[in-house]
Amino acid sequence: MDAAEVADANRRYYEAFEAADLDAMSAVWERSERATCTHPGWSTLRGWSQVQASFFSLFQQPLRMQFLLTRQDVHVEGDVAWLSLDENLLGEQGGVTVATFNLFVRDHWSGQWSMVCHHGSAVHASVT
Repeated sequence: MDAAEVADANRRYYEAFEAADLDAMSAVWERSERATCTHPGWSTLRGWSQVQASFFSLFQQPLRMQFLLTRQDVHVEGDVAWLSLDENLLGEQGGVTVATFNLFVRDHWSGQWSMVCHHGSAVHASVT
């Protein structure tokens, strides 16, 4: 059950991204100083205020992102969970694959899974 809940939280992250919905994105993240985000080609952002500002900036762009997620692998250990996956960007930005690691933590009071770290790195070569 936990793996399905984490996968659902991850799905909500990508839905918020595709919709450029800052409120929905904020609902997915843990809004704390330990929030960490590395967008492909960006320096690492630390703390919710920097992470939120990055999404605000991205959502102001006219180009919308659409994701096809592949190779998703979910692991849960207690109140910590992580996913590794490939984000395959579709549309005008097509042809780009981003290897991604998303880390979630479960809130002790609500039981809700919140993203605490997102790291994306553009894939330039495929290793099989």
